[in-house]
Amino acid sequence: MSPRRSYDQYCSAARALDTVGDRWTLLIVRELLAGPRRYSDLHADLPGVSTDVLASRLKDMERDGLATRRRLPPPGAANVYELTPRGRELLPVLQALGAWGEAELGELRPTDAVRAHWFALPMLRALRDRGDGEGLVEVRLEEGHFHLNVGAEDGPVYGDGPAPGEPDARLVLDTATCTAISRGDVGVTEAVRDGRIEVTGDGALAKALREA
Repeated sequence: MSPRRSYDQYCSAARALDTVGDRWTLLIVRELLAGPRRYSDLHADLPGVSTDVLASRLKDMERDGLATRRRLPPPGAANVYELTPRGRELLPVLQALGAWGEAELGELRPTDAVRAHWFALPMLRALRDRGDGEGLVEVRLEEGHFHLNVGAEDGPVYGDGPAPGEPDARLVLDTATCTAISRGDVGVTEAVRDGRIEVTGDGALAKALREA
């Protein structure tokens, strides 16, 4: 475990950065907002991080009360990491950081890695901004599927792969449209009206999106 470093400034922003300001920490939080993850899964979805750095950051997050580690019962029988309630409180921080970073996203570079579920938080933010209520939303892209728990107060706010049950709304769109939403170039309402997002489902969220 690396020694705690501090800015030694009596300021809440400085204190927060003492805990989450190290490289990779907030991206680990992004991954753990999807629920419990194995070390190998985290390493696979954080391209560029070394095994030593990932292990060190996870230990730091355990020490600082942001994450915990537990053993899954059989047949899983694997160690997983998950956010504590304190760690989950970083969701609005990541959402605000993502909104601020929209202008920095630009075009996809040849060296950029892409995972479908990295679009989950921007899409969640866009749906929450519409204020259509709560529900389970499945999003289908060419790169893969992910699902969102819109309005969830506890537990995972999103997940990789198809929805675990019948979603309240299913959105089918191409990566270009999802990228445009992530950059703030287009809103969900406009994309639905233009036919760039296909909406199916019988839930209130689906009906609200179709009536947009």
